[in-house]
Amino acid sequence: MNNRTVLIKNARIVNEGTIFNGDILIENEYIKEIAESISAKSPDVQVFDAENNYVLPGVIDDQVHFREPGLTHKANIETESRAAIAGGITSFIEMPNTNPQTTTIEKLEDKFEIASKTSYANYSFMFGGTNDNLDEVLKVDAKNVAGLKLFLGSSTGNMLVDNPEVLEKIFSSTDLVISVHCEDEATIRKNTEDYIAKYGDDIPIKYHPIIRSEEACYLSSSKAIELAKKTGARLHIFHLSTGKETNLFTNKIPLKDKKITAEVCVHHLWFSDKDYDEKGTFIKWNPAVKTEKDRAQLWEALLDDRIDVIATDHAPHTLEEKNNVYTKAPSGGPLVQHALSAMLEAYHQEKISLEKIVEKMCHNPAILFQIEKRGYIKEGYFADLVIVNANNPWTVTKDNVLYKCGWSPFEGTTFKSRVTHTFVNGELAYKNFKFYDVKAGKRLTFNR
Repeated sequence: MNNRTVLIKNARIVNEGTIFNGDILIENEYIKEIAESISAKSPDVQVFDAENNYVLPGVIDDQVHFREPGLTHKANIETESRAAIAGGITSFIEMPNTNPQTTTIEKLEDKFEIASKTSYANYSFMFGGTNDNLDEVLKVDAKNVAGLKLFLGSSTGNMLVDNPEVLEKIFSSTDLVISVHCEDEATIRKNTEDYIAKYGDDIPIKYHPIIRSEEACYLSSSKAIELAKKTGARLHIFHLSTGKETNLFTNKIPLKDKKITAEVCVHHLWFSDKDYDEKGTFIKWNPAVKTEKDRAQLWEALLDDRIDVIATDHAPHTLEEKNNVYTKAPSGGPLVQHALSAMLEAYHQEKISLEKIVEKMCHNPAILFQIEKRGYIKEGYFADLVIVNANNPWTVTKDNVLYKCGWSPFEGTTFKSRVTHTFVNGELAYKNFKFYDVKAGKRLTFNR
């Protein structure tokens, strides 16, 4: 739709550390004006009354697995981006461990092509590094791709990068943000063998955080950081799961100046090892959900800015796959529809402020990946906006789960807050469990 003008009235705007009352005028894809009061100057202006609810920038999720191509029995870009906008996530960065893997420029462009036709949300993709594709890594255009993803743990089989010489070459050769999954392969392999010897394949799930241990995480994270310091690489460590790892990071400098940054995922802030008895393999993630003490230390590091970003690591599997015995049940779970509501629940519990949620889920991913004109409510920026009613409780049930896999680790949870409207590039894409027939998502671009 061309020459589209939208006016959001009576908003409580959460942006850059403040909450203020105002109106937002959108022209086509962009925020044209933000003011205390704006009048509709033409009958063609579409007016939305935010009814004094909160308006947030669209969430940017820097780590998702949408499973396309090749694993589409679990999920695809269309289904999961749809669930994402229902959860207030308007931009995502997807991971390379699909089938085929995104380890050549050709395969990367194939994914961009799929997303351009099917994505409800804005999109970019990580390029995958392996033990033998440095030539392809060096062809990646930093202005058009979110960054480079390396698996330094055994989560994904043959995408494991375990050759120290190759690692150092990659770290030395690219200006891209290098995002890493850090778990030490040798430690995990030995622990797994020990527990299989004791229990066979049906290892009790409570041993998952002992098999994929604090030691495995810390050993890998500390090595990656040491290498980044040696080479000057720009390193981002995904999904911290232990308190011990948080001490590897600093809060002494602004995010834009940090060379080494960290992320925590919603599930590591919400669940602990006490939940395995009830949830079983439905909360089996790599890295594992660990102790209540680890969770408390992750919260502490998030609030004092040693941890920079909150993400989901959305990684759906079918119920049939998840219902297997320990060694055959894959790790990962779907989260994009419920991540913001879960963090807003933490706001109601007075663990975190709304301003801090917006900083960690909207502003900081934009800063960290240098995403162009997104992550803020600012004049001249793309109009990716989310209206949230903070007092409109709803319960997660099978009937309202939107993921293709059809389940959520949050089933049975009642959230106090709900996303009521999501605007993507100025278009209303979602309202109160109703989707509009627009796929307004665009390819993310980067200020590099």
